[in-house]
Parts: sequence; structure tokens; C-alpha cells
Amino acid sequence: MFLMKYTGSCHCNSVKFSIETNLENIAQCNCTYCKRRNAKMLLEKKEAIDIVEGKENLTLYQFNTNIAKHHFCKKCGIFVFSNRRFDPNGIAVNLGCIDEIDIFSFDATIADNIHK
Repeated sequence: MFLMKYTGSCHCNSVKFSIETNLENIAQCNCTYCKRRNAKMLLEKKEAIDIVEGKENLTLYQFNTNIAKHHFCKKCGIFVFSNRRFDPNGIAVNLGCIDEIDIFSFDATIADNIHK
């Protein structure tokens, strides 16, 4: 499957991004934090995303080992993406933030991050 460029944003549009992806790797993490937000995430290489507007509106949340970095909009609180704990070259983008995507049409594998 070939790569396509998609655009996305947080809820209030303060953070906007583009991402190149083939939409092949969709997951839901089962860690204590992710299970509470229930987001379907697009797993990609970190260079696939480009924050085109509002980088200054991102804030960071970390817990436990402080390796994963969860990036949120400071204004609306929406989780946009995270730098992944088990893949330093990878990111997890909130699939619901991508404009052209119907998240309910995607099945997600479980990213088992509580048993690692």
C-alpha cells in the first residue's frame, strides 16, 4: 500500500499537522493511561508527522518510566500524538485527529504495553 498525506488537528484547531502514512498499523494501547482515553492510534515513524501550526500549543504528559511522551493541546486538552516507549523511532498519532478518517471503520490491534 502506498503512502498518502493526511491533515489533522486537535479539537480547537490550535495544533495542526500533516502525516504521511498507509494507514496499515492501527492499535489501541492497554497501558493504564491509554485504556482510560480509549484512543485508536496510528503507529508510524516519527519523521512521518509534521506539526504545521501550533507547536507552542502542545503540552507534555509523562508517567511511570517517563520514556513515552504524550503530547496534548494546551487549550482543548485533546491528545494529538505520543513518542512511543518501546519504539524510540516511532510515534502514535490519535486517529481521531485526522480529518479525512472515520475511526469507526478501523479495527485496532492491542498494543500490549502493560506486560513488557
